[in-house]
Amino acid sequence: MFSLFVKKEYRFKFRWLFGAGLFLFIFSLSQLQYQQQEQHAQFSFSENEQYYLGTITDIPETKPRTIAYNVKINNPSEKKVILYIQQSEQAWELEPGDEIVFSARIQPFKNFDDAGDFDYPRYMKIKGYSGSAYIPETAWRKTGRSSFSITSASQKFRVKALDFYKSFEPDKDAYAFISALTLGYKEDLTDSMQEAFRVSGTAHVLAVSGLHVGIIYIVINMLFSFLGKQGSTYVIRQLLIIVVLWFYVFVAGMSASIFRAAIMLTINCTAKIFNRRGFTYNTLAAAAFFILIYRPFSLFDVSFQMSFGAVFAILFFQPKLNVLYTPTCKVVKYIYNLFTVSLSAQLGVFPLVLFYFGTFPTYFFITNLFVVPLVGLIIYALVPLIILNLFSSFNIWLIDFLNTVFHWIVKTFVETTFHIVYIAETLPFAQISDINITVVQLILLVFFIFISGYWLFTRRSRSLLAALSTFLLLLLTFTYSLIIK
Repeated sequence: MFSLFVKKEYRFKFRWLFGAGLFLFIFSLSQLQYQQQEQHAQFSFSENEQYYLGTITDIPETKPRTIAYNVKINNPSEKKVILYIQQSEQAWELEPGDEIVFSARIQPFKNFDDAGDFDYPRYMKIKGYSGSAYIPETAWRKTGRSSFSITSASQKFRVKALDFYKSFEPDKDAYAFISALTLGYKEDLTDSMQEAFRVSGTAHVLAVSGLHVGIIYIVINMLFSFLGKQGSTYVIRQLLIIVVLWFYVFVAGMSASIFRAAIMLTINCTAKIFNRRGFTYNTLAAAAFFILIYRPFSLFDVSFQMSFGAVFAILFFQPKLNVLYTPTCKVVKYIYNLFTVSLSAQLGVFPLVLFYFGTFPTYFFITNLFVVPLVGLIIYALVPLIILNLFSSFNIWLIDFLNTVFHWIVKTFVETTFHIVYIAETLPFAQISDINITVVQLILLVFFIFISGYWLFTRRSRSLLAALSTFLLLLLTFTYSLIIK
């Protein structure tokens, strides 16, 4: 609009105003979204017990005496809460999308006594939840109505997928691992299993993220490879990949981590349609842009920061590491690529892990060399196993034979993964603990890692000077902390 009031000879001079105006518009839009989401997550319930109308939004989580349900309150105001409903036959029958009326005194979230520095209320606020309440068996009823939404439909489909896995008749640990691996459902994972994966540096495989969606993308890409690599059929191939990829997002529960990976891969497929480079810094920035416009709270989510930090580090370090050494043998090249990807990702998340958790797995680069390929093989083997189970009712001996073979393959790979993880957990110095850093130290450590990496591959004196200066400042902050103690 401003250009209408400016003479033609001055329009080029003031071209920056369009970018500034667009920036202000997007910033204002994000600020409005942030305020609305903060208002939805703010605790504003009555101190007295009262009646509410809500809808179940997620698969329940079983507790010792209760069942935890994520509920979106529809009346008197739209809020998300967690209800701990007393276990009963009626409570077990509740499904995502069911509407209930309940009487409760909703309370704000509080920190646990043994939480340490973990801010539980802030964590739940970022997730969008306002409070929680205990509901006895006599204080709630189903209304008989079931609201339809994409989220509830996704969770119902996810429940069916979990029941389908149970038809394989795996043991409890294998079922929990496969459910977490492919559908992001981690409620059946034991504490000992999660601790073992965390200490071994492979905890990322238990949450559906970029790694898993990337493997699914490879499978889908292979299925449609017959459409070729150019022309109109190639465009159709990329569009089909996008459709099937988002169907997987729907089946896997539409979690934030899956959304992030799917957006990046969708941008990648779109770039391929127009003969552009797929995975670049622009792809990463575009994915972050769309996510933060829709949900600004994601910026403060640890998983958001770690996933984008890992991908940024892979884009920054891996091409440079591949230049240092180029294997001629395909097997060695595959192993070296796994090593460079794992190392690059860990360099990106290392400062965040220290800041949030104060721990770091020592043997991550070794365990990931074995576990990541096994995870890929498990997912590859699950695809034909799922397809074969769909045709198992025909009682054809070949289908039964192949079903047995792939079932054995999945079982063997899962058991092998468990052995590697549990062995890594028992190794001496498997985890460095109690190394807590401040926000300033986090920023300095990030700068030091990336500036040092830049100097290692460019050998420019200014980069070395900047890296050493950053490291000196980092040491001074640690020295100051010790003096204060």
